[in-house]
Amino acid sequence: MNVNQQAHMASPYRQPQPALQGYAQPGYGGPPTQYAPYNSPNPGYQQGSAPAGPVRPSPNSGAPPVSAPQGYSQYTQGDVQNGPPTMSSQPHSPPVSQPYLPGSQPAYHQHYGAPHTGMQQMTNQMSGMQVSAPPPAVSGYAPPSSQHQTSVSFSGAPSFPPHSVSSQQNSPATSLTHGQPPSQSPFPGSPSLAQSPFPGAPPPGSQPQYSSTPPLPVSQPQYSSAPPLPVSQPQYSSAPPASSQPHYPGAQPPPASQAQFPGPSQTSPFHAPPSSFPPPAGAPRHPGVQPMQAPPHSQYLSGPPLPCQPMQGPPLSQQNHVAPGMQGPPAQPAPPGQGQGVQPQQNGAFGQMSRPQPGYGGSYPGPQNYGAQPPPPAAPPQKRLDPDSIPSPQVSAPPAVQKTRHRIDPDAIPSPVQVIEDDQANRSSEPFATGVRGQAPPLVTTNFQVKDQGNASPSYIRCTAYNFPCTSDMAKQSQVPLAAVIKPLATLPLDEAPPYIVDHGETGPIRCNRCKAYMCPFMQFIEGGRRFQCGFCSCVTEVPPHYFQHLDHTGKRVDCYDRPELSMGTCEFTATVDYCKNNKIPQPPAFIFLIDVSYNMVKSGLVDLICAELKTLLDYLPRESSEADSCIRVGFVTYNKVLHFYNVKSSLAQPQMMVVSDVADMFVPLLDGFLVNVNESRAVINSLLDQIPEMFADTRETETVFAPVIQAGLEALKAADCAGKLFIFHSSLPIAEAPGKLKNREDKKLVGTDKEKTLFQPQTSFFGNLAKECVAQGCCVDLFLFPNQYVDVATLGVVPSQTGGSVYKYTCFQVPSDGDRFLNDLRRDVQKQVGFDAVMRVRTSTGIRATDFFGAFYMSNTTDVELAGLDCDKAVTVEFRHDDKLSEESGALMQCAVLYTSCSGQRRLRVHNLSVNCCTQLADLYRNCDTDTLINFFAKYAYRSILNSPTKTVRDTLINQSAQILSCYRKNCASPSSAGQLILPECMKLLPVYLNCVLKSDILQPGADISLDDRAYLRQLVTSMDVAESHVFFYPRLLPLQKLDVEGDSLPTAVRASEERLSKGGLYLLENGLHLFLWVGANVQQELLQSVFNTPSFGQIDPSMTNLPVLDNPYSRRLRAIIESFRAERPRYMKLMVVKQDDKLELIFKHFLVEDKSASGGASYVDFLCHMHKEIRQLLS
Repeated sequence: MNVNQQAHMASPYRQPQPALQGYAQPGYGGPPTQYAPYNSPNPGYQQGSAPAGPVRPSPNSGAPPVSAPQGYSQYTQGDVQNGPPTMSSQPHSPPVSQPYLPGSQPAYHQHYGAPHTGMQQMTNQMSGMQVSAPPPAVSGYAPPSSQHQTSVSFSGAPSFPPHSVSSQQNSPATSLTHGQPPSQSPFPGSPSLAQSPFPGAPPPGSQPQYSSTPPLPVSQPQYSSAPPLPVSQPQYSSAPPASSQPHYPGAQPPPASQAQFPGPSQTSPFHAPPSSFPPPAGAPRHPGVQPMQAPPHSQYLSGPPLPCQPMQGPPLSQQNHVAPGMQGPPAQPAPPGQGQGVQPQQNGAFGQMSRPQPGYGGSYPGPQNYGAQPPPPAAPPQKRLDPDSIPSPQVSAPPAVQKTRHRIDPDAIPSPVQVIEDDQANRSSEPFATGVRGQAPPLVTTNFQVKDQGNASPSYIRCTAYNFPCTSDMAKQSQVPLAAVIKPLATLPLDEAPPYIVDHGETGPIRCNRCKAYMCPFMQFIEGGRRFQCGFCSCVTEVPPHYFQHLDHTGKRVDCYDRPELSMGTCEFTATVDYCKNNKIPQPPAFIFLIDVSYNMVKSGLVDLICAELKTLLDYLPRESSEADSCIRVGFVTYNKVLHFYNVKSSLAQPQMMVVSDVADMFVPLLDGFLVNVNESRAVINSLLDQIPEMFADTRETETVFAPVIQAGLEALKAADCAGKLFIFHSSLPIAEAPGKLKNREDKKLVGTDKEKTLFQPQTSFFGNLAKECVAQGCCVDLFLFPNQYVDVATLGVVPSQTGGSVYKYTCFQVPSDGDRFLNDLRRDVQKQVGFDAVMRVRTSTGIRATDFFGAFYMSNTTDVELAGLDCDKAVTVEFRHDDKLSEESGALMQCAVLYTSCSGQRRLRVHNLSVNCCTQLADLYRNCDTDTLINFFAKYAYRSILNSPTKTVRDTLINQSAQILSCYRKNCASPSSAGQLILPECMKLLPVYLNCVLKSDILQPGADISLDDRAYLRQLVTSMDVAESHVFFYPRLLPLQKLDVEGDSLPTAVRASEERLSKGGLYLLENGLHLFLWVGANVQQELLQSVFNTPSFGQIDPSMTNLPVLDNPYSRRLRAIIESFRAERPRYMKLMVVKQDDKLELIFKHFLVEDKSASGGASYVDFLCHMHKEIRQLLS
């Protein structure tokens, strides 16, 4: 697959395509079909056997169902036949349920091709690289593909003729070939598959046509488990019957590498690409004739050279064509001992070709559906690379050996941008209904609406895999981590309803007696509704009389759809007093603002800025939607070496200050008047905020304390007997004499050594103990840091990161350039939805259990995640491991329950439920993974590991585990092929590029210019990121703005994060969730500069601007709207930096072009892909 594939080409989730409307599909994206591929889900999802009626079409289906019963299609989405199956065809098994049938699996012990013995061959191997997409490894055959395929030619390795890059849509694997040209048999001495490898084969100009009656398949070699014998005829399990339409044992279709032809009642298995589709460079152009793809296997399979035998028939790149009147040889019965079904076909070498056939550049552009029914409407033409810009094979190509070495074409390797665009095109139009178990959602970058039908929205939970292995042995073999990223209080899009709140009165939520799971769609009611069986532990529990309801004829309660807890994946219960601390209804929470008033803070203007902002911000404290005013009380403290508490009681004319200088034994000097209601004490609070900057305007105190500040807030919350949040505004390393005093331990010499891990560990255990006390009280800490030098974020961040809080860092803060960023962060932090005193527990069905947790929280035992505060941006990543076998029938269930106090003081229970499939075949596991979630897990795992291991060890561990994941796929799921190919699962084809971004991130591979504080800050930040944030953090979004559509709402198509994608005449916007860059090329048109910067000259652009000038023209308005929309999407405000080409700031900008080599020594994407291939080959050998 390559960059210029079609928009729907790379969807890893098999969403039904518009061209296939009206035909039954496996339920990867739509409602469940009658023959569900999810192996009888939980009883709550009754699917049963197929009814006698018509197959229900997929949701985007436009055609009415066929009146007669249709056979279940065994094709994966990328392999669907055009047109309905014939009436005689029987139902097939779901795709890739097992790689090969026992007894029919060939043993491929031999090496394919001559071993690489010399250095030259190794060089060749790494320099030539091909991408193609192999077909699913179905039992014994590869179904014919009905999708388009593109070939693009570019210069290849030194010892080979030019070769082509192929893409095939929706295949479950992507292959990249090193060391041999893609369109030729992948071992030395074999013929080019894109050429005529046989004497007497028809020349390119005289292409064979379809005959109107289907001839027998062209002969192909086939291997049994014994070493292959030279054969010149195909071997079938039984001879095909002589009928007008080929029939195969078990109603299986012919393999893709054999001929299949349209018959009287069967439409053509190929549909043609749109007419605007350009032929590959160097390919013959036939007027009115459409290109047609070569069969999937011809892209990448290889076999040992067979004795040179002439073979009747067309070249391998045209296997689906037979010349008029040219019949294949008669089929022979299968040798004894071979099972039913057709064996996977090999490409073996049938003759030797010394050099490429002149002028023959790619696959045969065959006739369009000749002799067949008209195909469904073709997809609209997609944007492609200009074929003229890619080196194409010349007619008089010199011998391959004389060619100079070329590096791998970046367009020939999987493109993140293309995958994102394809998923957006294919999966954003239809709502994602969560009713089907184990259904992988659209990518996190896709805008889509969710319909909750029994499983939690992907906004709340995303899994690394939606098909869990049935056994721990299978999980160990694949090495795919089984994990979920859970964001319990996530903000939903405006078009989705928030969770319903269910109140069961004094009895509280209904729960399982044994495992205490909450009532959910996975509970099965029995005995007429008087009892229910738990889906998690199978225990049977009595239904309380007030909750009883009769069952309908399917066994569901008749009120099922009236009760959110029985029909929705997410709901919220009001908790009773039994769920409250000390069995007391909690008080409304409090916010305490603690402001550092040392010399640096006052001099920089921060104290002024904070006080002015708080006066208006206090009107926007979080509140329930039904309430007019917030219940949250507020308090104020200022500090340097001592602490100043303020009495702002409403009855006072002026605020009163009380100073506590004994910081070693912190206490709160007043109870009444410290925490107040904003509306009641508005005048006194405003007076205080006016006076604070004046009181400390002449301060000369530079030293600060830190731990006593947290203790003061904690004691105040204890005295008020409530939970709450501390907002601490702090500037420097706390070196004043006090508990938690720190020393400067910044030592760059330790970077890269075994002692580097100590830099990420806290200096003292004091803050860990303090965090534990804060969690017990429900005291969450948010820390705003304004350092000018080292402040030891690794230590100061301990309390925020263990209480569910956040750290914000503004290095060398200046009000003009950083004020907007700080104020927007503060506003969002104060206003966002937050729960206090939270406890989260993840329950699972029998067979797996939650074993590890990553995020900003504290754990006092092995099961309960305790969060003093939990806001809408915080995610917790949970890893699961097997403790027993899982069954394919029941799947695996998980339930995340979060008990918390709302901002109004009400105790609530939010429950998220998710069911995933279980599989016994590795191919099913690899078909249903989410790479973005995998990367989120890997990053958090790695960032925690550096607390105990050297960074090099952590990097090696990540590479090794990823290589094991991909080599397991290659070994067990991909069809046998040359070792010179890198074959990637379709849904993991971006794993190498994303993993490389994690490996060369500032935390694991720092540059010389990044500070230890920044690394500690980013480490803590990533720990609580959700999947959307971690995705853009590691692979930034880069938009070209020179062709901006100023009228519409659509964004320009992103480009890959690489310097070679930038054009001197372009304007580019890059964002990664924390930073926003506007890169200006040196040759940008004057009109564009005038529209954006209000200056026609590149030299006059001010690189220090942080906001674009507000200009009254369509381009300026649209660009500013895009920037604001990006900022609104992210939890933190992104300051704009204008980067002029060749300016000193460009070094910072290039740091985020993650596909290139990094200044710190990180590999480019191409180099890392080669390295991963080498690792995989070592594991396989």
